[in-house]
Parts: sequence; C-alpha cells; structure tokens
Amino acid sequence: MRLSAWLHQQLPRIWTSRGLIAWLLFPMALVHAALLWTRALLWRWGWRHAHRLPVPVIVVGNVVAGGAGKTPLTIAVVKHLQQQGWKAGVISRGHGRLFDDNRAVLPGSLPTEVGDEPLLIHQKTGAPVRVATLRAEAGLALLQAHPEVNILVCDDGLQHWALARDLDICVMDERGVGNGWLLPAGPLREPWPRSVDLLLHTGPNDLPGGFQAQRQLAPLAHDAHGRSLALSSLIGQPVDAVAGLARPEAFFVMLRAVGLQLNQTTALPDHFDYADGSPTQSDRLLLCTEKDATKLWLHQPEALAVPLVLTPEVAFWEALDKRLAEKPFR
Repeated sequence: MRLSAWLHQQLPRIWTSRGLIAWLLFPMALVHAALLWTRALLWRWGWRHAHRLPVPVIVVGNVVAGGAGKTPLTIAVVKHLQQQGWKAGVISRGHGRLFDDNRAVLPGSLPTEVGDEPLLIHQKTGAPVRVATLRAEAGLALLQAHPEVNILVCDDGLQHWALARDLDICVMDERGVGNGWLLPAGPLREPWPRSVDLLLHTGPNDLPGGFQAQRQLAPLAHDAHGRSLALSSLIGQPVDAVAGLARPEAFFVMLRAVGLQLNQTTALPDHFDYADGSPTQSDRLLLCTEKDATKLWLHQPEALAVPLVLTPEVAFWEALDKRLAEKPFR
C-alpha cells in the first residue's frame, strides 16, 4: 500500500518532464510501444474484429493516465442527448469493481458490484447503465433489456478497440500530454496525436485545436440523507476533505479556491473503496467528491459530497449534434 501510494503521488510529477526517472523508465515505454504496434497489426490485418452494435455508439475517453474529466463529460453528454430527444444508455467496464460479469447498474447497486463511476452516472442521469469487461456485450444486454434506447455512450473506451464506435470524444485537462512519452515513462496510454472526432480541453494547455470546457464546484454540497448545505456557509470554519481520485489535489485546490479553510486533507488512490470506513477521525465536517460518496456514505452518511460541474462551450454541443446528424446510422 505504501509503494502504491508513493507511485500515486510521484508519477504525475515525473510525467511532467523528461527527467532522470522518466529516462530510466523509457525502455519500458519502448516495450509498451511495441505491444501497441503489435496489437494494431492484429486489427489492421483482420485477425481481430470490432463488434458493431445496432445503435450509434459514442466513446468518451482520454489518452493519458489519470482523471481528466471523462466521467463528468459522460454525464454531460448523456444529459445533452436526453435534451435532444435521444434515449441514451451507458456502457462501461466498471473499473474497480470486484466482479467481471455483465450486469445492470441499479439504484441499489454497490460500487463493489458495478464500479463507482457507472453508479454515479446512473444516479446523475437516470439513464440505463450496464457494465462488462467487453463493452459490446454490455451494450447488447442493455439494448435487450431497454429496447427504447437508440444511442449508447461508452464511459472510457478510446483504447477498447473491440467496440466499434461512431464518434470518439477525447478529453484533456491542463496537463495535456505531459512529457509526451508512453507509460510508464510518461502519461500516455497510446501515442498522440491520434484521430478523434471531438477534442475537449478542461484546462489550459499547449495542444492545438479542440473545444474548451469549464470545471467548477457546485454551490451546494449534500449528504446521504438529502441534506444540502451551501459551500459559502462553510467559509471561515475549518473542514476536512478527502478524495480518492487520480489527482486528489485538484479537488482540494478547487475547495480552497472558493474560500474554504481545509484543516486536514486526505489524498487516496483512485477508486479507493473505504472498506475500513472513513479515513479521518475528527469531528469536523468532511467534504468529498460525489464519486467518493458512492462508497464513503456506506460508512459515513453525514459526509458532504460536492458535485463537480463540467460545462463545455456551446460550440462543442453544436459540433456533436452536427456530427450525429451527418452519420449514416442504420
């Protein structure tokens, strides 16, 4: 656990430049590149085939390790599609769950069963959500159970080539592509640049093209009992904060930016399961992300979850609608 925590904290810093440690890891990045090249040949030569589903498929993902806003963007895309009259469903691998079966995400599902992100997507959108290792199998099962669904959004799947898609949306935060090297010497899951239909930036970076989105905390936090509290009412009193994210410090920075005084911050690995209960022992108010709340509330229902609001510029939605209208869907 200590090594995992150390890597969780240090690797993002290593990936910002081509320093000594990055160079030491570079031979492993070359192995990664060779594996990706071999995998690409299998698909190009037809030894592997992508499974095409009978409805349009939009994939939302990124090319860097760690959170860049995939799940908030998935939620925003699903809500937009619903507003446009689409009957959207969501498929996902369900990263962090204890099972690898094909199952529906239900209101009473546990994060250990379906994953924290699929559960949050279902809670925020009301859309049917299904998880499976093979996303195409999740899609087929979802369409069978919900024949009204006429479009699917795949949460995190740019590198899941087994699923044929109609639109690729890539999201990037202020880190961009870091030092530009593949894992583990850099943050890239695959070489960049690569072809995508839409590129969305959630922070300033040096990458050309794409659209811009704003990320900000919602003004109200809420607990498991439905109690809401304005963040502004907490200004001037010390509070604690916990985050089990790829970049937990980003959450703490946003809390401080709205004027909150953080007495204790606890940074945990992404998808931390809180199996041992709350990681804090104080009597102060505890703030967390909505993703953490899906697990933390099982042990500490009074913890206040602070929603993250992702707002892409209008031109992004116009481009998405235009591309959907141009596609020759069956």
